[in-house]
Amino acid sequence: MIFMLCALLAGFTSASVLGWLGTVFYLIAYFLLSIRKLKANSILYHFMNLAGAIGMIVHAFFLEDHPNIVVNLVWGGIAVMAMIMILSKKN
Repeated sequence: MIFMLCALLAGFTSASVLGWLGTVFYLIAYFLLSIRKLKANSILYHFMNLAGAIGMIVHAFFLEDHPNIVVNLVWGGIAVMAMIMILSKKN
């Protein structure tokens, strides 16, 4: 929340801030997976990918960047499907 307020005060748009947050989520999720701090079948990993996708979609929408919107919709959809599968196996 403080990061977003500072970024807005520095002249970034809300969409830009969300795009950067999405990028950070993607990078942290991949980094944690790579160093084996997260597993590919963990809810947190897929939630971070979903959060990243949402941020990137918002940013791409304001830029009218349709290929980026599509790839992140698919990426987010995969994350949602994975979370549903993980949760259904736990029940």
